[in-house]
Amino acid sequence: MSCCLLDFGRVQELRQVRDFLFQKHNNAGPEEEKTRAEEEEQLQSAPWLQDCVMSLSPCSDLLVIARDHKATFLSAKWRTDESGQEEMTLSVTWSGTLSAEEGECICSVICIPLASQKRSSTGRPDWTCVVVGFSSGYVRFYTESGVLLLAQLLHEGPVLQLKCRTYEIPRHSGVTEQHEELSILYPAALVTIDGFSLFQSLRACRNQVARAAAAGSDVIQPPPLAYKKWGLQDMDTITDHSSIGITTLSVFNQMKNASMLGGFHASVKGSPPAMSQYITVGGGPYTGFYYAIEGSSQPLLSHVALAVASKLTSALFSAASGWLGWKSKNEEESVQKQKPKVEPATALPVRFGLPDSRRHGESICLSPCNTMAGVTDDFGRVTLLDVARGIAIRMWKGYRDAQLGWVQVSEARGERDLATSPSMPRRHAQFLVIYAPRRGILEVWGTQHGPRIGAFTVGKQCRLLYAGHRLMGVNSVTSQGWQIHTQQVCLFDPVNGALRAVTIPFHLALSDKKSERAKDMHLLRRLTTLLRSREVEPGLLESEAQSVLLDIKHPAIKKQALESLLSNKNAPVFCLTNVTRALLASLKEQDAEAVDESLLQFCSSQLKLLQLYTDPEHVLLLSIQPSFSAIEEDLARVGPVLQRYTEMNSRPCVSFAQDSSGPLPVRTFLSQLEWYWCITNVIFVCISGSFLFWGCLSGQSPLQRVCETLQESGISPQQLLSLLLSVWLNKEKDVLKYPDAVSHLGTLLSTLSSMKGAVDESWDGQCVSPWWQQVRTACVQSESSAAALLAALVAHRVAKNAITRLGESKFQEDWECVSLELEQWVVCIKQLEDVLALQTLLCLPSPQGSTGGAVTRCSVKTLLESGRGGVADCVSKLIFRQGVSPDLLRDILQRRGENEPLQQGGEEKLEELLECVCQRFPNSLSPDVLFAHCSWENVVQWNKDPEVGQYLEWSVEFLKMISNPHIQFGVSAMMWQTFIVKRFSATAFLMEKVGKAPKDRLCRRDVGMGDAAVRSFLGSSVQLLQALMEADSAVEQVSAPDMCVEEVWGGAEGPVSIVELALDQRSVHYPLVQHHCVLASLLQAAMTFSLRLKPLSLFDSKGKNAFFRDLSSIQLLPSGDMDHNLVAVRQEFLMNVLTGWVKVLAESEENSVKHSSTEDMWPSVCMELSSILQVNTDILRRHLVCELYNQGLDLRAEEVMMEVQDKDVLGSQLLVLTGQRLAFYLLHSQSQTKPNMELLARLPPTLCTWLKAMDPSELRCPSVPLSQSSRLINKVIEMLPENHGQYSLALHLLEAVDSLHEEP
Repeated sequence: MSCCLLDFGRVQELRQVRDFLFQKHNNAGPEEEKTRAEEEEQLQSAPWLQDCVMSLSPCSDLLVIARDHKATFLSAKWRTDESGQEEMTLSVTWSGTLSAEEGECICSVICIPLASQKRSSTGRPDWTCVVVGFSSGYVRFYTESGVLLLAQLLHEGPVLQLKCRTYEIPRHSGVTEQHEELSILYPAALVTIDGFSLFQSLRACRNQVARAAAAGSDVIQPPPLAYKKWGLQDMDTITDHSSIGITTLSVFNQMKNASMLGGFHASVKGSPPAMSQYITVGGGPYTGFYYAIEGSSQPLLSHVALAVASKLTSALFSAASGWLGWKSKNEEESVQKQKPKVEPATALPVRFGLPDSRRHGESICLSPCNTMAGVTDDFGRVTLLDVARGIAIRMWKGYRDAQLGWVQVSEARGERDLATSPSMPRRHAQFLVIYAPRRGILEVWGTQHGPRIGAFTVGKQCRLLYAGHRLMGVNSVTSQGWQIHTQQVCLFDPVNGALRAVTIPFHLALSDKKSERAKDMHLLRRLTTLLRSREVEPGLLESEAQSVLLDIKHPAIKKQALESLLSNKNAPVFCLTNVTRALLASLKEQDAEAVDESLLQFCSSQLKLLQLYTDPEHVLLLSIQPSFSAIEEDLARVGPVLQRYTEMNSRPCVSFAQDSSGPLPVRTFLSQLEWYWCITNVIFVCISGSFLFWGCLSGQSPLQRVCETLQESGISPQQLLSLLLSVWLNKEKDVLKYPDAVSHLGTLLSTLSSMKGAVDESWDGQCVSPWWQQVRTACVQSESSAAALLAALVAHRVAKNAITRLGESKFQEDWECVSLELEQWVVCIKQLEDVLALQTLLCLPSPQGSTGGAVTRCSVKTLLESGRGGVADCVSKLIFRQGVSPDLLRDILQRRGENEPLQQGGEEKLEELLECVCQRFPNSLSPDVLFAHCSWENVVQWNKDPEVGQYLEWSVEFLKMISNPHIQFGVSAMMWQTFIVKRFSATAFLMEKVGKAPKDRLCRRDVGMGDAAVRSFLGSSVQLLQALMEADSAVEQVSAPDMCVEEVWGGAEGPVSIVELALDQRSVHYPLVQHHCVLASLLQAAMTFSLRLKPLSLFDSKGKNAFFRDLSSIQLLPSGDMDHNLVAVRQEFLMNVLTGWVKVLAESEENSVKHSSTEDMWPSVCMELSSILQVNTDILRRHLVCELYNQGLDLRAEEVMMEVQDKDVLGSQLLVLTGQRLAFYLLHSQSQTKPNMELLARLPPTLCTWLKAMDPSELRCPSVPLSQSSRLINKVIEMLPENHGQYSLALHLLEAVDSLHEEP
């Protein structure tokens, strides 16, 4: 198929159009009639169309022909010709004068179809707007019927060109999506109007005109147009232009331009700016390239000049033809006076150009993909430009007055090798169409350097119509589902009025070599179509497929065709076999050097597999090999572990039903086998071997004959062994269900071992055999622990028998054969037994609702690669997943070997399995190592979910259980540096900022957890720092432990374990740790009792600078006497802490709630802090005693009172408190009795006055029994010396209290 010219329409009434555009005054005399007839005959033969301005809509539904101030609109209609076929014709629908000012003429016309906004639209335009540029500078917009919608004066000067760019769907992600735009070229300026705003304005004007015509009004208010105006500089003359759109330079081009424009010291921005590119043609230079950076110019809103008729008497009348005739002189003068203001242009210098002093460009035509452009000049050349690089890449000669157009052709689906993938973008080809009117020829050229693929002889008066745009108002959303049919290039012949379209097939863009490939692709599509047909006779399918495969030339496509045939589910086996055999025979008949070796091997291998699939002896032979029973001793030894493992894995799980009744389809069998070429033969690697071996393992198929058949097919014994082990290890649950599967596996291994090429004949047993090493490698890599152990036991027994036979043949019978191979098997089996016990523990089901992830699967290889701490890491994850508390784990480890299991079912199972694993890994799971890993696992999980404070609390508890101070010290130091210090510093800074205990919202924002979690976090931080200090103090007294593992696991290599990292930690600066511990205690107290505190303000500059530093660094800490003001602030805070603790204690006793030991710690904590913070401890004790008495907790106050040193001051304080109690009882109590009043009257005046001055409201618990008050005043008298000034007052108080107490 080649390119061709096809007629798709015809223009009617061409004579009337010509007469209207070229009419003269019809006032000639009789003698001039003959002269005028001769002139008309000459005009008919002259190229009159070249003097007109023409534009065809991309949808081919509107043609505009204009000259001077007149224009004719021709619209599309469908009619039936004489032969009865439908054809499109263009006939005149409107003609008239478009100029509105005297002396102006039409310079440029463009037809822009506007997309419909209706949901039911399928891509046809709603209406077409005709944009006309005049010599006066006006740009006017009309409907198809000639009604003026909008007129605007954008620049003073003739309009040279009107061009439009509409939306195109990007072919791939690398193409920038371009915006719609209307560009207007003036001799020294370029105006661009945004397509979206223009679309909305034209729709609004059209609606207003329609309403005005219906209402009989003549006034409309058109909206202003937003546009950009560029003043093109550095070119002498400009005749044409193209707007490329928004482009972004590469980083290299950006740096190159910056260096060329700014010199050596030019600065380059971080990202290349987006720029609008414009190309102009003319003279000086011949071609100019302009770049306008986006955002550098603001849109201009110009005054809109719209000329409308004074009266719209009828909507059918032509408004444009009547505006000049209906206007009066006054109206014309008013219009001239109201000439709109012309906005100045923004200067835009030329970036670079193609200088040619003699050459003058005439026109430029941009390709649809915006990558190339064709330029014509006055020398008769056509130049092809690379738009991105700004260079001329090709030139054609001998095309004077040429007219250009572009045709873009998309590749049809299925023409590429990867066409089956819908995500692959289709290729596009660009063709340049050149019309040479002086030669009367139309040529089609392939770009960029393609040959001429078509040439047509046409008339010399034709016009090549190329719109270069499509529908306006289309975007990526509205275009979905549309089928937009537009003509790209159209040739208009005025002699017969024919409109012809250029049709080009895609394959013409390919070279001769690829054309042959295209033929092969056509054959491949033919075969694919045949295979998709469901009702095809096998004979026809075989003959057609064989014909296609033999006709295809390229080996890659031939292989693809054979693969498509073999993967077809409807093709019978005999058809596939015959076609493959015929293709293989054809390849063997060809010259050996011309045949693709990989294709030959592929055909040979597929034919062998097809023969293997159809071998009837594979399933008919029923001979059964003797059972393998020498494994019973080994099975009895590992039986208990296997039983527990089977119980743990016997839980129901999701499975998929398989159709086991029908045979395995041939395409499934072939798809399970991959092939690749080795140096000597073809090796088949089986992905799934159930079809071949599972029947043998389950005792349903023969054994010896199966192996012989597979060996005849070319499969090596090593690959058969790999296939057998793959089936065995992947079907662990099924293997454990069949008691005889182990015996059958032994028989199969013995049979495979005896095959030729299995075990090297030179093997003597004293070196490692590659055959048995392959078995060990598969077992140690498998996560099916039970199946791997059984396979190792069977292989060990078979290898031992082979070594025994080998030894008997070389040595005496009473010699015991010692082999390196057997030692390898002993180590492997011991490792697999350990892994089986560990995997049984890891399969323990997690409690409902627990966290920690899925069950961990392990193998010998993963444990060896996980380092020396791999076992402890797996067990610690299980302990966390099971929710085992530190106390419970400690009890389990202490009862190890005592045979005293717990009474609860789940904990009993855990203890049993954990004890079994610990016995197998005595070094890897020693208590200290296990506690260290459990501590680390809990803090890791807490770091993932800080809201669960229990994780961190348990982590610290596990840490405290570590007996070795070296390990405890290292783990605590790593925990602090890795997880704690960052959140700890955030909490301190947050509290310093707000000056009090922060609320929940602030805690979540800055610390990442709620306020309740922050309280728990601070308490754990204090415990962690205390454990760190205790471990640091005990490190020097105990030697560092040796990190050792079990003998069979000595080869473990991988990440360094937690214990090893802990032992490598540097020593810390003890005072710095204590410094942080003090801060942590202060923060905890503030959060616990919701106190106001700026924690860092309690320390001087040295103390502040030392916070949150590396604990191993030596920091300058506070020393000597502290500032008295700072000590006073510390004392006040500690007293507030004691007050808060007393309040909490009273509330718990009032509600009969048993308080925990952590609540009783606060008095001792405050006393310890007071000694560090240089606060008088005795003052805090006296304050605590007063607070306890104030709260009515007299017994607790008496306990603390014994530690007070300054009894005189305390006695004075308690005397006041006693007076407040008595004043409340006598003066403020509700039950004031007459005896009480009499007693008050008998009191000494001094005492009475003193009691009235007391304020009982300061007491939080004023109603205290008199017996407690009596006991309190006795304590006060004991503390006060007799010479004390208040001693007598205390005696009077005692008498008053005793008198009240004695009254009934």
